[in-house]
Amino acid sequence: MRLRIDLAYDGSGFSGWAAQPDRRTVQGVLSAALTTVLRAPEPVRLTVAGRTDAGVHARGQVAHADVDESAFASLPGRSDRDPATAAVTRLAGVLPDDVVVHRVSIAPPGFDARFSALRRRYRYRVVDDPASADPLRRNDTVRVRDRLDAAAMDEAARALVGLHDFAAFCKRREGATTVRTLLDYRWTRTGEGVLEATVVADAFCHSMVRALVGAVVPVGEGRHPVGFPAEVLAGGVRDPRVTVMPAHGLSLEEVVYPPDDELAARAEEARAVRTLPG
Repeated sequence: MRLRIDLAYDGSGFSGWAAQPDRRTVQGVLSAALTTVLRAPEPVRLTVAGRTDAGVHARGQVAHADVDESAFASLPGRSDRDPATAAVTRLAGVLPDDVVVHRVSIAPPGFDARFSALRRRYRYRVVDDPASADPLRRNDTVRVRDRLDAAAMDEAARALVGLHDFAAFCKRREGATTVRTLLDYRWTRTGEGVLEATVVADAFCHSMVRALVGAVVPVGEGRHPVGFPAEVLAGGVRDPRVTVMPAHGLSLEEVVYPPDDELAARAEEARAVRTLPG
């Protein structure tokens, strides 16, 4: 049976999501915990909605795992809890403090954590005033030295929204497309003196969000005009003037899925190689 797992983690102590030999990863830790509570004979395999890089956090990550139905049903033991509730409690007992499983549920037919997703929403936090820096948020907020023009950054960011080839903001992978639909990209200054970016797309390629932020921050610093990020996008290649921003300012906040009866169709659509019209 397939389980949907909703989780959050502080990425500071992880080498990203994906399992790697001799490295601490979110996938490795969660797989080990599931294998333990389900008493599985082999490591439980996981598929995730968004493979976060080393140091990137998540509040709204989603994964799925195919597990033995009888093992899942036995999780409550002698208690009167349902298996899904028991799974959350059991996992809390074996997971480290920097990973929390909020919910476990039986996935509806056709559900795929990665391919069924309609969109992902990320947040990036930057503080530009030393007096406003919160030491308790140092692991999820990037400090910059120069004051930033939030209005100019917002204008520059919104010009990137739409269906484009984001090759200029992605690390290329053999056989993978860099065509994406950027649904929302905006900047706001919060009451605590922090600038926050909201970045939403149907999917993201490797390092895309941090590169999008890195293209806009120089606009806020006054080093490039508002049209600079759009110029980089049109160039279609990685631009040395764009710095990929530090990982710890980034957090995956939400993954949105269609209604249950549309999950399989969405997964099939997402597996197709994207191209630009014409």
